[in-house]
Amino acid sequence: MNANLISRRKALSIGGLGMLGVTLPKLLQAKETAGRPGRAKSVIFLYQFGGPSHLDTFDPKPDAPDGVRSHFGVIDTSARGIRICDQLPKMASVMNEVTLVRTVYHTMKNHNSAAYYALTGHAPPLDDIRLRDTLDLFPAYGSVVDQLSPVSNGMPTFVAYPHVLRDGEITPGQHASFLGKAHDPLLVTSDPNDAGFSLPELSLPSGVTTDRLQNRREIQQLINRQTRINEYSATARGLDAYYDKTLSMLNSSRVREAFNLSAEPASIRDRYGRTTYGQSCLLARRLVESGVKFVNVYFSNNIGGRTTSGGWDTHGFDNTRMYPILRDYQLPVTDQTLPTLILDLKERGLLDETLIVWMGEFGRTPKINDNISRDHWPQCYTVLLAGGGAPRGFVYGTSDKNAAYPDKDPVVLDDLTATVFSLLGIDPHTEVRDKLNRPLPVSAGKIITGLMA
Repeated sequence: MNANLISRRKALSIGGLGMLGVTLPKLLQAKETAGRPGRAKSVIFLYQFGGPSHLDTFDPKPDAPDGVRSHFGVIDTSARGIRICDQLPKMASVMNEVTLVRTVYHTMKNHNSAAYYALTGHAPPLDDIRLRDTLDLFPAYGSVVDQLSPVSNGMPTFVAYPHVLRDGEITPGQHASFLGKAHDPLLVTSDPNDAGFSLPELSLPSGVTTDRLQNRREIQQLINRQTRINEYSATARGLDAYYDKTLSMLNSSRVREAFNLSAEPASIRDRYGRTTYGQSCLLARRLVESGVKFVNVYFSNNIGGRTTSGGWDTHGFDNTRMYPILRDYQLPVTDQTLPTLILDLKERGLLDETLIVWMGEFGRTPKINDNISRDHWPQCYTVLLAGGGAPRGFVYGTSDKNAAYPDKDPVVLDDLTATVFSLLGIDPHTEVRDKLNRPLPVSAGKIITGLMA
C-alpha cells in the first residue's frame, strides 16, 4: 500500500480507527507483514542452564582425535544421515521430527551474560559473571510475545517454571524488564513432581474468598484513582495490570484445570518421567494445549551438575566428573522426556503449531580437560528445534572436524531469535519502547529462511 495514494475517504476512515488504537502505521505494517511465515501458535522453550556439551549430545565427532572425541559412541537415527550420541536412543527414534542447528555461536563465556543472551536474543553490554538484572536490559521472549501478541482466552500468555535462574546474581532475561510488570511471566516455583503440586501463586490465604479479594481490589483501585497514582507511576500501572491479570486467573477454572497434573493418566506421567523436569515438560504440553503462547521450562535452578540433580556446567571440579553425570542423570532424563514431549504433541495434533526450542547458553570445549570434563565454549554449539514450522529430519549448518567453530552457515543468536519470532507470526523488526521511550526492535537479527519448513 502506498501512503501517498490513500484517498480522502480512506484517510478519514483510518483517522476514525485511530480513536480505537488502530493507526496508519499499524495498518501499513499489517499490510507489509501479511503472508509472512507464522506457523507456530505456541513455543515451549526448554532451557538447559549450564551449557550442554554438543560433542556429547547432538554433534558428536567420532573421527576426532583422543582428547576431543566423546567417551560415548554414536548411533544412527530415524533421520537419514543424522547421527547422535549413543546415550540418546529414544531421541534417535524421533530425529525425523527435529532440526539441529549445529553452528550457533557468540563470545560470552560467563553464565549470566551468555544466559541473558540466550533468554532474550540480545547481546549483553558486557561479558561478566556479575551482570546484574536491571531495567536497562531486554525482556524475555515470552514478555515480548505478551506485549505484541497476547492471548485473549483468559489464559496467561507467558508462564515460566519451576525455578528462578541464578549464578550468584539472579540471571537477567527472565522477566519483562522495561516492558513493565504487566508482561512478566506467571512464575511458578513449586515442583510439578510433588504429589501435592498446586499453584501457591494463585492460592488465596485461608478464609479469603475470591469475592472478598475482589472487594479489596475495588477499594485499592478507588484509592489509586483518588491519589491519581496511575498518572505518574509506570511501576504502579504495571503492578495494577499484573494484579488484575492474576485476579482474573484466580477466577478461571480453565487456568486451574490446565495446571491440574493429577488429571493426567499415570501412564502418561510415567512416560514423561517422575522427575521435576519430566513433569514440567508434561505441564508445558497441558499449557499450550490450553492456549498459553510461551512456556519457559528450566532444567535446573543452578549451573553445576551432580549425578542426581543440577545443571549442565560440568567442568569436573569438587571430585565430580562430566561423563558420570551425563551418563547417570542428564542424558537419561533428556532421553526420556524430550522425545516423549515431541511424540505426545504429535499424537495430539499439536506439533505442527507448537515450536520446541531446546538450548543452553553455550556448548563445551572440544578439548577434554585434566578433570576428564569440558569447559565453557560459546564459539560453536547446537540448538534443537522441533515442530512449529521448523524443518524435520534436518541439520542446519556444519561445524568443523572438532566441533570447535562453524564451518558452514554460522548462526548468531540474534538471527535465531528473529526466526523464532517470525515462526510465531511476529515481525522481528517490530519496535518496543525502553524506559527512556526509545524505539528498539524486538530483534536485531535476520530471519533464517533455511529454518522454515
